[in-house]
Amino acid sequence: MDMSFSPEDIAFREEVRTFIADNYPRDVINGRSRGDMSRDDILAWHKILAKKGWVAPHWPTEIGGTDWTISQRYIWNEECARAETTPLLPFGLSMVGPVIYTYGNEEQKKRFLPGIYNGTEWWCQGYSEPGAGSDLASLKTKAVREGDHYIVNGQKTWTTLAQFADWIFCLCRTDPDAKIQEGISFLLIDMKSPGIEVRPIITMDGAHEVNEVYLDNVKVPVENRIGEENKGWTYAKFLLGNERSGIAGVARSKKAIERLRKIAASELVDGKPLISDDEFVRKISEVEIDLSALEVTELRTLAAESRGQGPGPESSILKVKGTEIQQRITELTMEAVGHYAFVYAPHGEAEGGNSFVPGPEYAKGASQNYFNMRKTSIYGGSNEIQHNIIAKMVLGL
Repeated sequence: MDMSFSPEDIAFREEVRTFIADNYPRDVINGRSRGDMSRDDILAWHKILAKKGWVAPHWPTEIGGTDWTISQRYIWNEECARAETTPLLPFGLSMVGPVIYTYGNEEQKKRFLPGIYNGTEWWCQGYSEPGAGSDLASLKTKAVREGDHYIVNGQKTWTTLAQFADWIFCLCRTDPDAKIQEGISFLLIDMKSPGIEVRPIITMDGAHEVNEVYLDNVKVPVENRIGEENKGWTYAKFLLGNERSGIAGVARSKKAIERLRKIAASELVDGKPLISDDEFVRKISEVEIDLSALEVTELRTLAAESRGQGPGPESSILKVKGTEIQQRITELTMEAVGHYAFVYAPHGEAEGGNSFVPGPEYAKGASQNYFNMRKTSIYGGSNEIQHNIIAKMVLGL
């Protein structure tokens, strides 16, 4: 694939680089992780990009998307990674937004898309349940229709940042007698509805990022159902294809490898920089080779999207390899920082002024990142399930 840049692309890169340098709210974010940030902090960059018109490049241009070329979208991702900007939340922009503008009716588009685009309404994802994670079609949350409402009862889990959410897009069983993948509907539920309770789950790195969501006789207007009743699995698969493609994170992994090499150049082993160790360099090179192959696959996916094709089974390939690479980089970072990897301060502990974390600056956060990245091979559909999809859809097994 020819990725040589035209003069227009080079000018676009300079425009993007200058815009990020001049507008990214570093005084607000200041290198903090999402687990330590407020709702307004997390949305600060989103709202700046929405005002610029760059918050949803992949959306159709008539509803706020850009008309960027494949190379411009590639440049955008590269420059955001280079500047280490906080990734935008995917739940509205990359997940439910495309479902609404693809399958929703005109009233739903007018009601929900502006809030998603401008960052005035925060969305979370109601998919996984206890006992229904990788086997998502086994979900038990029920929605029983009573007149012009559904009455929803059930439990969702691992609901990322639900503590801040205004809305949740939810898979619910509306026909308990149908085959498990044929009796599901896709509902949009106001998180302020009576009967919704959010309980925090504190993760291994000490952050409050995920939650349990309980729904007890929650009334949901029928008008908040996307598409047809009992056809929600179709919309769910479409959403997951978009989610998995976005998980690949090629540009940010390239930046992480660059950082890893700098750490290895600083860390001494037997008086010599770790980067001079052939075995360690071999490990980094293996990851870089895998990442180069993944980048080509991602570019092919972008090219297909530019031709109007939705993400197909290649999204599973992007998800599997992307998350394996991300985890491998955090493992090598832990190896590179050596004994400083044992120094661990949970999120927010150092803010009170009574927690000192020894060691060089480049080692800070290595443990937290390692723990946090264990989840990447599970969310968006576990990698084991993705292997099954690839075997069926790509290899024909």
